[in-house]
Amino acid sequence: MQTALQINPAERLRELGIRPSPQRLAVYAYLLSHPVHPTADTIYQAIIASQPSLSRTTIYNTLKLLVREKAVSTVIIEDGELRFDADLRPHAHFKCRICGGVYDLFDLPEQKTPSLPSSFKIEEVHICYRGTCGCK
Repeated sequence: MQTALQINPAERLRELGIRPSPQRLAVYAYLLSHPVHPTADTIYQAIIASQPSLSRTTIYNTLKLLVREKAVSTVIIEDGELRFDADLRPHAHFKCRICGGVYDLFDLPEQKTPSLPSSFKIEEVHICYRGTCGCK
């Protein structure tokens, strides 16, 4: 699988059957080039200067579409704080309690799948570590 930085945003959206409108491209390209796990508001603030006609509703609708079509995933680091991640490789996250930075952690030991009733199906696993990153 390609890393986020190696993906051509327009081509990837077309592969997923998503029409690459300027707004969708702006949101997806931002996520691909900023692996900081931004919130919808962070994305809006970052791209409004280059897309002045862009509304918050368009940002939210675009993110919903990108998640539904599996172009990006959601990351819940804190209660009530939905973030977005364009790197779809299996990984965990680390949040620094001092600076608030969220970092990807790869090459983690394999997690044992819990015993579940036969009717249960795991669709997602989210692992988030908290601590300090050495920022202070």
